[in-house]
Amino acid sequence: MNLFERYLTLWVFLCIIAGVILGQTIPAPFHWLGGLEIAKVNIPVGLLIWVMIIPMLLRIDFGALHEVRKHWRGIGVTLFINWAVKPFSMAFLGWLFIRHFFATYLPAEQLDSYIAGLVLLAAAPCTAMVFVWSRLVNGEPLFTLSQVALNDAIMVFAFAPLVALLLGISSIVVPWGTLLTSVVLYIVLPVLLSQIWRKLLLSRGEEAMQRTLTALNPVSISALLLTLVLLFAFQGKAIVEQPLIIAMLAVPITIQVYFTSGLAYWLNRRVGEAHCVAGPSALIGASNFFELAVAAAISLFGFESGAALATVVGVLIEVPVMLSVVYLVKRSEKWYQSGMSQ
Repeated sequence: MNLFERYLTLWVFLCIIAGVILGQTIPAPFHWLGGLEIAKVNIPVGLLIWVMIIPMLLRIDFGALHEVRKHWRGIGVTLFINWAVKPFSMAFLGWLFIRHFFATYLPAEQLDSYIAGLVLLAAAPCTAMVFVWSRLVNGEPLFTLSQVALNDAIMVFAFAPLVALLLGISSIVVPWGTLLTSVVLYIVLPVLLSQIWRKLLLSRGEEAMQRTLTALNPVSISALLLTLVLLFAFQGKAIVEQPLIIAMLAVPITIQVYFTSGLAYWLNRRVGEAHCVAGPSALIGASNFFELAVAAAISLFGFESGAALATVVGVLIEVPVMLSVVYLVKRSEKWYQSGMSQ
């Protein structure tokens, strides 16, 4: 992991402080930026999201989908966790903690929005950081690449209907136009542009691709951090008045990570997949494409919404929680292999 990735939680924390301070001391510029919208999509944030997402999608080779055949059991587990378990378990955890356990401590008018943010976070499987997690657990690189490519292909078609279904179950009004616009802006167009760019780079050789990826990585993370400054400038008042909101939102997200990663890891062991496949399968089942979740939350509910704050909390705890999962996967390898030999 490079400097940005290794200390991402620290940078996020500093952005929270900077955003809150700036939002409280000079609110006028941030309100002006928040008003720059087209079809409820904020233009500055939309541009920043593209800077975040496209370099990450540039790493994905959709031609690797044929590798699915080699590890079909691990792929099956990953797809089951990502699309049949994770979004629904998060919706349940959101309902349980936000509407019941923590309801009296949270702003009543934001309860639906918090749950919506959690759902958006869970409905977007990780695209970029899973390559880092997979490398740390010595995961099978072709499996990691093929499962990310397959998940992204599915997300193009499944993200909007799945989010709409779960928000409908939670009795939250779904702005279909904005949701579909978000999918086109933050999934379809970036995927197309990144793949065109990828082909152009590869036509100049693998070295040109690697140089570009290395140069773009800090730019992508910087765009994420700048987006967070804007978000927390708008969320600053709520955070100052109720600082425990972030901690309460972190509870269902953290439980979700350990539950989904543990279930995926155990299922891979049960179906007989190798440890180098089970590791990245568990990690992609636990982590989130938080860039997309943040963008969709802003587009659907606005800068100042509880949904935007919930997705940002996902960014805040992503690295430390996922590193703990990496540690558990590596430490349990002997246990995993002992089950394989039985």
